[in-house]
Amino acid sequence: MRTETRGHADPLVEGIHDRWEGQGLPGEPWAFMAICSLSRLNQLVKKALDTELKKLDLSRTGYFLLTTLALTTNGRARLSSLGRILMMHPTSVKLTVDQLEAAGLVTRARHPRDRRATLVQITDAGLDRAGAVNKALEAPDGALAALGGMHEDVFTALQPARLAIGDSEL
Repeated sequence: MRTETRGHADPLVEGIHDRWEGQGLPGEPWAFMAICSLSRLNQLVKKALDTELKKLDLSRTGYFLLTTLALTTNGRARLSSLGRILMMHPTSVKLTVDQLEAAGLVTRARHPRDRRATLVQITDAGLDRAGAVNKALEAPDGALAALGGMHEDVFTALQPARLAIGDSEL
């Protein structure tokens, strides 16, 4: 079993796997270790992302919302669709849109055919801000520089597990 990466001991292996059987815990440690590993990775990536977002005066939710809008065909989406795609409560989406609208990064309009629906449209400034974050996340001197260009490898490694657990809402 590999216990070192880049000359550093893996704390999960040292702290969990090596003691599992000795403590008399039933089963194998892999499920617990996988969950711990994903949780630790999530926390570390969020910390790095937040470092870059702070420099650009953007929240994590704001970044996800802007990038989601940028990926749509016409740069706009219903508020309800954004909530579903981002797996967020409608109130959180609305508050984030309020903040982005105040910053000039999105606009809001009534849907032309459904008076109950609100459309959110990304602005040129919003596209620029999302693009600046994306560049910062790939920068060799940025907060995620330690990944050394492994972004695609990380995504590819995690995708089967994410889909197997039920991430199919898009």
